[in-house]
Amino acid sequence: MRIASVNVNGVRAAAKKGMHDWIAASACDVICLQEVRAPLEITAGLIGEDWHVVEQACEIKGRAGVAIASRTPLTDVLAGVDALGGTMDEPVHTGRWIEATVDSPSGPVRIVSVYMHSGTAGTPKMDDKYAMLDAMTARLAVLREDFDRVVVMGDINIAHTENDIKNWKGNLKSAGFLPEERAYQDRWVDAGWVDVHRSLEGARPGPYTWWSMRGQAFDNDAGWRIDYQYASPQLAAKATAVRVDRQASWDARWTDHAPLVVDYAL
Repeated sequence: MRIASVNVNGVRAAAKKGMHDWIAASACDVICLQEVRAPLEITAGLIGEDWHVVEQACEIKGRAGVAIASRTPLTDVLAGVDALGGTMDEPVHTGRWIEATVDSPSGPVRIVSVYMHSGTAGTPKMDDKYAMLDAMTARLAVLREDFDRVVVMGDINIAHTENDIKNWKGNLKSAGFLPEERAYQDRWVDAGWVDVHRSLEGARPGPYTWWSMRGQAFDNDAGWRIDYQYASPQLAAKATAVRVDRQASWDARWTDHAPLVVDYAL
């Protein structure tokens, strides 16, 4: 089973720039999308008629939005506050979490698409990020109890270690690399979640999944690894290959992220 995650940075724009070519070539069974910024009927239509698609749109027009696209039917869909509880029904938190189950030859697999707040240090936006990180951490514990095979993926908007950001020294006080944010990922790993990308790549700089559209960040590979697949140990043990589908050149980019693709032997 090939599972991918990508922040499309607006599904309408991505479709115009080359998203369809990537979908056709990727041979994925499941794709989690973040920041679709469109209602379900638009997202599903742009992904294609051969896919089953579920989505939680953001209540704030033009922002966020998460979706799961699968070659086979999706069941037991939960989104937003129904999964995360608490204050996650506030408009600012909508369009950021959706989960569903897909079948595999080895049994059901729980799939989660998440789009974490980016946050801005020292502002209320950072409070929103920490609130969602708390809710996500609580949900992760429930998912581990309820499902043997589960993978939580998406744009977490945090570079976990120095290997996950090119210019780590210059970003020690920046949202996305604050010690308080990175500590959440430490907790997830300590609880048994496996960062599949890093586990297969090993401890080395990169490969990054996001580069600013400004300047020479992409050409110089001055990126951040902020897109992840966190899998339960049972599922992570079945991961056989990982790749980042980095576009060949700056002008070939259809999003400011690159898809993270993992193969699982199921």
